[in-house]
Amino acid sequence: MRILQLTSDWKWTGPAEPMLVLACALREAGHEVALGCPDAPDGEPSGLAVEAGRRGMRPVLRLDRGRGVRPWRDRRDLERVRGAIGCFDVVHVWHTRDHVLALRAVRSAPRAACPIVVRSLSDAAPLARWPWNRWLFGRGADGVACVSEATAAANASVRGGRPIAGILGAVEGEKVAAAAGRFTRAAARERVGLPAEAPVIAVVARVQRHRRFDLLFEAFSRLTDEHRHARLLLLGRGTHFDEVAAQPVAERDLADRVVMAGHRRDDYLSVLASADLLTYLVPGSDGSCRAVLEAAACGVPCVATRRGALPEIIADGETGVLIDEDPEALAEAWRQLIDAPAERTRLAENARTRARSLFLPARLASEVEALYEAAAASS
Repeated sequence: MRILQLTSDWKWTGPAEPMLVLACALREAGHEVALGCPDAPDGEPSGLAVEAGRRGMRPVLRLDRGRGVRPWRDRRDLERVRGAIGCFDVVHVWHTRDHVLALRAVRSAPRAACPIVVRSLSDAAPLARWPWNRWLFGRGADGVACVSEATAAANASVRGGRPIAGILGAVEGEKVAAAAGRFTRAAARERVGLPAEAPVIAVVARVQRHRRFDLLFEAFSRLTDEHRHARLLLLGRGTHFDEVAAQPVAERDLADRVVMAGHRRDDYLSVLASADLLTYLVPGSDGSCRAVLEAAACGVPCVATRRGALPEIIADGETGVLIDEDPEALAEAWRQLIDAPAERTRLAENARTRARSLFLPARLASEVEALYEAAAASS
């Protein structure tokens, strides 16, 4: 197949890396894969186009930067997409703006040069049943890829029998392991100020109000009543960091036990791999929960809620622990695993094995390819 991965977001955030992992996996499977995206603003050292170039996939189509659907503003981009789509069998879109551009371009194209349009839905929450969503994700897409089977089942009624699939995410396990091994466990901990022997619970999340940091800090406060040597490692940043993280930590007198390491780049996976546990409470804009997949590939088990794709990613009691959204339930799960290193090791090994047998780019490409074929057959 000839496939165009099209996105209107230039940033290296949210679903950008899952899209690029998929694009590279489809290319490895023998498909012709191209990328269309905006360039980063001048002076911005990173972005999707830069990261794609490092993997040998330079964009063939450059969109203007922009958000939302604005037909007059987007007329130049519409012409660009119209001029490109005749070369492809599939246009795979990731956001509403690029989705609408693809639909407008396809509907004005000759029937013989009309690719199918497949949409990835990165949010694990069911779609709001607004008329716009029912059209865009119904007749407006030949296929829809969701981040879990549960999300696909919840959105099936919008599709009206058209192809929809729940497809778990993937990580490049060998690359993750190699990056995680860049620093030793002791060196990685030293880089962020973690004690060498302390039990460490990592949290990878953008610091936002809806990510349940209130639950996190209340549970950690209860844990440290008994385990004062434990440490909570926050890997992330956010606009409301002081309000959501810094102030609550100070108010609970946890400042000496909560390490705020911010957004990491070159040492991120080494620091993550140095933790004993990952905790993940609320999926963000990347509903595939990439941090959980990366942690599993590093042999770090996860304590998580039952939101979104998490119950399908984590085998409860085998590769991690699923909990109710209750501070005592979370604190108790931590207590049990801190006090049982052999059980922690068992979960870690199982998580690593599952990640390297299931969360594979080749499996992701195969399942997405099947969705493309189903969408083409029904269009």
